[in-house]
Amino acid sequence: MNLHWTRPWQVAMEAVTLAARATRAVQWELVTADTLEKKDRSPVTVADFASQALVCERLAGWFPDEPVVAEEDADALREPGHEPLRDAVVRHVAIAHARSGAARARDVLAWIDHGNALEPNARRSPDRFWTLDPIDGTKGFLRGGQYAIALALVEHGQVVLGALACPALAYPDGTHPGTLLMAARGEGTWMYPLPNPGHGQAQLARVDRVANPADARFCESVESGHSDQGQSAQIAQRLGITAEPVRMDSQAKYAAVARGDASIYLRLPTRADYREAIWDHAAGAIVIAEAGGRVTDIAGETLDFSRGPRLQRNRGIVASNGHVHDAVLEAVGAVAGTVAGAGAGAATARP
Repeated sequence: MNLHWTRPWQVAMEAVTLAARATRAVQWELVTADTLEKKDRSPVTVADFASQALVCERLAGWFPDEPVVAEEDADALREPGHEPLRDAVVRHVAIAHARSGAARARDVLAWIDHGNALEPNARRSPDRFWTLDPIDGTKGFLRGGQYAIALALVEHGQVVLGALACPALAYPDGTHPGTLLMAARGEGTWMYPLPNPGHGQAQLARVDRVANPADARFCESVESGHSDQGQSAQIAQRLGITAEPVRMDSQAKYAAVARGDASIYLRLPTRADYREAIWDHAAGAIVIAEAGGRVTDIAGETLDFSRGPRLQRNRGIVASNGHVHDAVLEAVGAVAGTVAGAGAGAATARP
């Protein structure tokens, strides 16, 4: 591996592994039939905050001058009456470190707030920064399905390193319950077993080789509100796809395409003014690109991560194995009314 990536790669891997360990512990301890029946979201709230604290502590320690753009802030944990929630977060951070009692509340809150590098309405991003989704797929987390911890390093608007931890996505050989995907520009995408990535042989992830769109398989969100699934069905019909889509929560869908479990992932806008959050796609985009696939918006444009917390210059997402990408863009253009223009300057997420 290029020595330039050694430290960021190692720190990112360690950070998301710690976060995955903490979220699993919260899930096992706090998600019960009673909490599900009451639609109690406190377990995922504890896991969200603990995950962000653990990742941001690692990043702040190794790269103190590199800002972090993340989803959460600690204000809610400071509110009167939220002490039990705060204490649960602090406890799980300490457990994940295997140093019970060593984490102090004020430190944990400061680590969480380290992820607030940009105002919500910021229009520009720093030249180099990290972006984090501490738990992507909260409903999947609560129901025992797929969720992900997604961390990425961005330079000049392009993702250059991604760590995608999927604690419930079984390792390809079936020996471990989860999978960690790591990708760096020009270095490929590598899979490691979770919960202990150092205890198994890493494998190179590659997209599938499906070239006929009719033979492709979609990967879609479980939640219909996340993407226009009606349009997705029309696009599948136009492409001649008859296979049932793979449905899962979170950026685990990016992992599924990167390792060949599916060929296509679409995120079609449900509103004309909606723009995707950068932390929902940064890690996944490089994981697919470095596995040999392509990721663009629905008009075939490169994703631009330089415009604040949202992908202001992009609408929707088209991710694929690369072989069927132009055909998918054509179908999206025909169904969704975009000017996709297959082959006409459609850009990829790879350099």
